[in-house]
Amino acid sequence: MKTFPKSDMLKQLPEQFFAVLADKMENAVAEGHDVINLGQGSPDKPTPPHVIKQLEEASQQVENHKYPPFRGKKNLLNAVAEFYQREYGVDIDPDTEVAVLFGAKAGLVELPLCLMNPGEKMLVPDPGYPDYWSGPAMASVSMYKMPLLAENQFLPIYDDIPQEVREASKMLLLNYPNNPTGAMASPEFFDETIAFAEKHDLCVVHDFAYGAIGFDGNKPTSYLERPGAKDIGIEIYTMSKTYNMAGWRIAFAVGNPSVIEAINIIQDHLYCSVFGAVQDAAAEALTASQKGVDELVELYEERRNALVEGAHNIGWDIDAPEGSFFAWLKVPAGYTSASFADLLLEEAKVLVAPGIGFGEHGEGYVRAGLVMEKERILEALDRIDKLNIF
Repeated sequence: MKTFPKSDMLKQLPEQFFAVLADKMENAVAEGHDVINLGQGSPDKPTPPHVIKQLEEASQQVENHKYPPFRGKKNLLNAVAEFYQREYGVDIDPDTEVAVLFGAKAGLVELPLCLMNPGEKMLVPDPGYPDYWSGPAMASVSMYKMPLLAENQFLPIYDDIPQEVREASKMLLLNYPNNPTGAMASPEFFDETIAFAEKHDLCVVHDFAYGAIGFDGNKPTSYLERPGAKDIGIEIYTMSKTYNMAGWRIAFAVGNPSVIEAINIIQDHLYCSVFGAVQDAAAEALTASQKGVDELVELYEERRNALVEGAHNIGWDIDAPEGSFFAWLKVPAGYTSASFADLLLEEAKVLVAPGIGFGEHGEGYVRAGLVMEKERILEALDRIDKLNIF
């Protein structure tokens, strides 16, 4: 049978980091092992019942059996505007400042294709979500990876970016609460970002995937809350984490109308919007009671506290994440992030994500998810303690 060669674009795509992790997990389970999976980033709780009920009812509506509007149903666009006004005091025009996405990942990958030309440069965080690298590869643009270091609270230092890089860059990508570090950004940092972007004519893209998840009573700041933010950028918000709707594949971008229009144009050619019943359910999630969201954040904080306290009890010196549902754990001396992750999987049957998979500056750490029952998190620490590493 003839084998057709892949396109040059496909050949230059980065390896799918999470697919490799999933393979390791599946292989260990296939061998009969009880693996505690702290490497995943998918919520473990179900979607709230009232959202599921709305989907069931909406799926019976004949109107939803037809093609949905290309740029999203009006009720969802209005719900997004209502959500941003209620949660962040931000005015959003539902007609020109909202784009419905097939999950946040799709929007993040599309943006370099929408706004950049081959040879231009994009500023991305390091460590960062590995799929941030896919869009630049597809658009044939280069990346400058901004180091996120513990001594800088895992925030980029703009003064350290070389002048020639600033001049060549067209887009700046940020993500707070941060995956993988769990760091949060202050309002002052976003103000600094806006000033930097205005000076260098950058489009700011803030991935607000974990926007609902802040600990110790601290609510994460929306980039769009800050004066001038909408003039030069957008924010991407997913339903996956806040409402446990990861498999539903729905998110939205909000902010600068020209960027929203660019997203809508490319999606006009790629899709015919999200199934209408899913849009109706998303609107219900955004506008109904948020009690379930508060309870979810409390659950993640309880798990975080158990992880941090349990790690300290076995002699593992780790810092508590400020937000997201991830913890960024220091690797003990004598190991790389990959060798330590392999040791935990092989000897303790605990899966974590090696930091090097998130970028060069992820070396020295592993990422653990809080999307596992507290008892399993404590069991994982007990297994690790038996290795006598600490």
